[in-house]
Amino acid sequence: MDLTDSLKISASGLKAQGTRLRIIAENLANADSTSKSAGGDPYRRKVVTFRNVLDRELGVDMVETNKPALDKTPFETRYDPSNPGADDKGYVKLPNVNTLIELADMREAERSYEANLKAIEASRTMLQKAIDILR
Repeated sequence: MDLTDSLKISASGLKAQGTRLRIIAENLANADSTSKSAGGDPYRRKVVTFRNVLDRELGVDMVETNKPALDKTPFETRYDPSNPGADDKGYVKLPNVNTLIELADMREAERSYEANLKAIEASRTMLQKAIDILR
């Protein structure tokens, strides 16, 4: 494996973590979104899973994301009869988004993203030094 291959591998990691960060941001943005119709379901949390995909040209596994899946955790309820999403008993279903979990996931994704960026920077530096030696 040469340095350009390491750039491609790190780029696939950047893309995967970028997708993960986008889904986490969507979850956080909808953490307080209830249903607009009486008794309806609120926003359901999305989760990102990863998979290895063999790159036959490079001969290595690259990381990719699967389609975001819906978290099947049950909704909590709160008594709020004035809410338009309240059922006939006055209870509103709340999204199954836990802000603390999302923030922890975001921090982990940020660190993975940064690690991939550093790997790309190191590869670029080594490539540049190799070019300088050849001059």
